[in-house]
Amino acid sequence: MAHKKWIVADADKEKASVLSEQLNIDPFIAFLLVARGINDAAEASDFLSSGYTLSSPFLLKDMDKAVSRIEKAFDSGERICIYGDYDCDGVTSTSLLYTFFESMGADVFYYIPNRLTDGYGMNKSALDYIKENGANLIVTVDNGIAAIDEAEYIYELGMELVVTDHHQIGKKLPRAEAVINPHREDNDIKFRDFAGVGVAFKLACALYDGDVGDLLEQFSDLVAIGTIGDMVSLVSENRCLVRAGLELLNNNSRIGTAALRAVSGNNDTALSATDVAFQICPRINAVGRMDNANIAVELFVSDDYDEARFKAEQLNTENIHRHEVESNILDDIHSKIDENPQLVKERVIVISGKDYHHGVIGIVASHIVDEYSKPAIVIGIDENGSATGSARSVDGFNIYDAISSCSECLTHFGGHPMAAGIGLPEENIDAFRKKINDYALNIYPVLPVQSLKIDCKLSPFYLSTDLVDTLDILEPYGTDNTQPVFGLFNMKLISVIPIGEGKHIRLEVQKKNKNFRIVKFRTTEQEFPYKIGESLDFAVRLSKNIFKGREYLSIIAIDIRKNGLDDDKYFTEKSDYELFELGFNNKTNLLPSRDICSVIYRFLKQNNGWSYSFDDLYFELASYVTYGQLIYALDAFEEARLINRSSDKISLVKTQGKADLDKTTVIQFLKRRMSS
Repeated sequence: MAHKKWIVADADKEKASVLSEQLNIDPFIAFLLVARGINDAAEASDFLSSGYTLSSPFLLKDMDKAVSRIEKAFDSGERICIYGDYDCDGVTSTSLLYTFFESMGADVFYYIPNRLTDGYGMNKSALDYIKENGANLIVTVDNGIAAIDEAEYIYELGMELVVTDHHQIGKKLPRAEAVINPHREDNDIKFRDFAGVGVAFKLACALYDGDVGDLLEQFSDLVAIGTIGDMVSLVSENRCLVRAGLELLNNNSRIGTAALRAVSGNNDTALSATDVAFQICPRINAVGRMDNANIAVELFVSDDYDEARFKAEQLNTENIHRHEVESNILDDIHSKIDENPQLVKERVIVISGKDYHHGVIGIVASHIVDEYSKPAIVIGIDENGSATGSARSVDGFNIYDAISSCSECLTHFGGHPMAAGIGLPEENIDAFRKKINDYALNIYPVLPVQSLKIDCKLSPFYLSTDLVDTLDILEPYGTDNTQPVFGLFNMKLISVIPIGEGKHIRLEVQKKNKNFRIVKFRTTEQEFPYKIGESLDFAVRLSKNIFKGREYLSIIAIDIRKNGLDDDKYFTEKSDYELFELGFNNKTNLLPSRDICSVIYRFLKQNNGWSYSFDDLYFELASYVTYGQLIYALDAFEEARLINRSSDKISLVKTQGKADLDKTTVIQFLKRRMSS
């Protein structure tokens, strides 16, 4: 993971004290609320409330029209098609409305597009199929707001349309009997950030002649899964819906969700929103990425446990397959980077490959972003030379605008500031790479610094299961209400123990003669760069484990660094180097002197090379060198055949005599540039 700037939240302790007294809540909880911008007693009370206060569905524009048209279909026996989507939100939305319409006696079926053959949203061949199957009315969930041409085609075929969607609205609404979307400006609502399944639930509430609590008891589990999976804001009504859904999930009220919990290995402990995000949602998304998401809908609507268990196993198998495909693409990308390091020196990383599976390239792009802290676009090329790409960005860099500036290279594109998709001919990839990087250099000469937000510094002596119990009031966690991250500073490393078949490590650390255990997942003992006795800082999350009836504190590290790092120095020097590489003759300290080269080489000899990341090497030497000096010294060492490099790994080469680094093209080039 690329180095990030740690930012510890600065909360007003006086405001926190007042809030604690006003609401009679734990002072630490009040402090965390204020740190997150919740200063007002009424707002805090609403946030912490355990009740379920939901606004009227009829505050959404066109809800009355939708109800009127759908009730007409119910009464006259018209055939209705629920048109969904292949991701977690679309699957749960489809399952919810299909089950609800069936319970109302409707003649209903559903259609989930295939990601690889249909693409996203409505398409005319699917609409032909729906017409052939006798539908008179199509109700969309989690899509449809951008289907302008397809909506007209629906009416040409003699069908009618009701749109329910939550995506951003373009310049024009599609033709329909009703268009329900919380982002319509003419809605009379305060909260708008529903997932598609939240909008579908609102429609069910409007159609239901009874207590909304009944529908929460039937469908809030699906609403919770879809809302968490779509990573919309977990505040306001979404918080209420997810809290209710977690209760239903943990009661195993739905056969399909019980089966899915069983195959994901979580039958015994209560699911949190975080558990749903990492155990349930990926399995639903995987089947839409790798195969056909109909399997997931069939799972949720099943009333037979054996059938549901079989479907859940299929989802689990597809998730394993997705991991394998994703890993293979990442391996191929890293090989390409080894062959051409320039790929990751550019502002926007654009990497393409033959037959990259379109269902996973977005996940792969996210991995590249995490690794390099730069926007990344991963492009898969099929046998016909048609290329499809998926883009992910970093905070502060609008990838949609960047892609829009290259529209003449593309056949199609769409998305939002943090993620987008593109299509283009294979022969346009190089031109697209150049054009988007020219744009990025002009608009973002310095890339936004990526940060890790820490809720507060915490003395390790406060660590206990009681603290975890205190924090429970902040659940459920998700977007805009993330699980608290605490900073543990100046901890002495005592031991490193491999766990989980060597895939993870457990660290024993000490402060003021008190020892604690911290787990770091997805890091092996060989990948851990720190030595016993070093002073380290940890960014951690807290939870509880239950073993043989006893509760134990679980401390999970999400980031680790040497104590006392200078983030500002690192990011300033890194930016100087990157600008210099891009052709700016910025007068900065990049030329490694003979003495600096000696310091670096002596360190490598003492450590028998280097087996960790470049950033880790930089922070070992930051007192002596700048970021750019270290890179150029290593380049010169490699040219002089003093070292070999593979990715970040450095091995020493046995040499006879001394190498003259001044004669390397790297040093000569630097001297010319620095003197010009």
